[in-house]
Amino acid sequence: MTAFLISLAILVAGYLVYGTLVDRIMATDRNNPMPAYTKRDDIDFRPMAPWRVFLIQFLNIAGLGPIFGAIMGIMFGPAAFLWIALGTIFAGAVHDFCSGVISIRMGGISLPEIIGRQLGKPVMQFVRVFSVVLLILVAAVFVITPAGLLASMTPDYLSAGFWIAAIFVYYMLATLLPIDKLIGNLYPLFGFALLFMAAGIMAVLIFGNETIPVSFNNGFSSHNPNGLPIFPMMFVSIACGAISGFHATQSPMMARCLTNEKYARPIFYGAMVSEGIVALIWAAAAVAFTGGYEQLAAYMATEGNSAGSLVHDVAFKWLGSFGGVLAILGVVAAPITTGDTALRSARLSVADMLGLEQKKLWKRFAVAIPIFVLTAGVMMIDFSVLWRYFAWCNQTLAVFTLWAITVYLARKSKPYIISLIPACFMTVVSVSYLMVAPRPEGFGLSQEIAVGTGILIAALTAAGFFFSLRKFTSNETIAAE
Repeated sequence: MTAFLISLAILVAGYLVYGTLVDRIMATDRNNPMPAYTKRDDIDFRPMAPWRVFLIQFLNIAGLGPIFGAIMGIMFGPAAFLWIALGTIFAGAVHDFCSGVISIRMGGISLPEIIGRQLGKPVMQFVRVFSVVLLILVAAVFVITPAGLLASMTPDYLSAGFWIAAIFVYYMLATLLPIDKLIGNLYPLFGFALLFMAAGIMAVLIFGNETIPVSFNNGFSSHNPNGLPIFPMMFVSIACGAISGFHATQSPMMARCLTNEKYARPIFYGAMVSEGIVALIWAAAAVAFTGGYEQLAAYMATEGNSAGSLVHDVAFKWLGSFGGVLAILGVVAAPITTGDTALRSARLSVADMLGLEQKKLWKRFAVAIPIFVLTAGVMMIDFSVLWRYFAWCNQTLAVFTLWAITVYLARKSKPYIISLIPACFMTVVSVSYLMVAPRPEGFGLSQEIAVGTGILIAALTAAGFFFSLRKFTSNETIAAE
């Protein structure tokens, strides 16, 4: 229990202290013009109440990652608690907040355009394709799992196939309609269910008779049943619960709806901290409910490594029938409200790439139809394969975003160390994972070679950054003059 409470305290204190510091470095200004007003089209650019924007941002980013990823990640041991807490504060929240603020100041542009303006056109072209592929992977992954959960809660004639079709139709509508219609009206309901789930399970953990068998006193060795090392595997398994490149595709979407920069920290930084808390709760619940690491591994093995079964059992046994239904709705809502905005972000990214305004419905259709077709095709791939590629793509996109933020801060003569350190660290994680992951997912190299390669690539990238540092600052000075 102590390890859980310490990690929870780090998350709360981190938002209040480090979040304030990062906010001051970015120098948010309530008087800055907002794209919601300067580019208002009532489709994608539309002023919305801050609480609605927060719920949309929170539900956009709180997909399966902070729940399923945390359940799988806790099998690496107590290091998972620290990564969720410290990764969220020093990497994930900085990543989400800075990308959101930068988008605001550049007129609400999408992530590939942000990265391109900082890292150059060749990188922008690569990230344009890479980010759309990631968004399609997210949508495909986040159709299959909620459909299975809904099928388990409904009569047999409402099969998983039925729910897959229903969710996909909803995704199409949410992608095409103005943001204040389906998304703006449904998210408060989904948000209540998700927050109820998190609060209810946390109450059981803290005030119930449950024991959380996680302690920092026994070291930080891996408890993974497959013998996987903590580095880099844990840092990819627990993606959305600590840092996720996908989040930076969502921040610009909300940058188009924010009414004042003063809300940027509670919405962007705060939503990531909230997600970190959800991940911490589910990581603790998994080992507390089953009784320990070995018991959790045995439970997952008997359920075909399906975290959905564990979520179902925890919700109904700890929260009762009514609470369990609400909790499951929260878990179902999390991936659905991530999948729909993933496709919407894909539409916006492609529209920005092609320079197509999106006020007219036929233009939205023209951009979205190929995306829908590709998503339907990707859904035919085995889920476990999809999840592995999604996890790595997630962290790799975060690497590009963090380096873009670092260049942006350097050009503004700001303390870029806040993003430089996580950029270097995540470069090592992403490259190491690609090197060590078994074929065909990766190159199947030894951990020593993989980590060494990751460190080398991170060092070379950092050297390139410092070599170009004078050029960054001089160009910014010339632009200002």
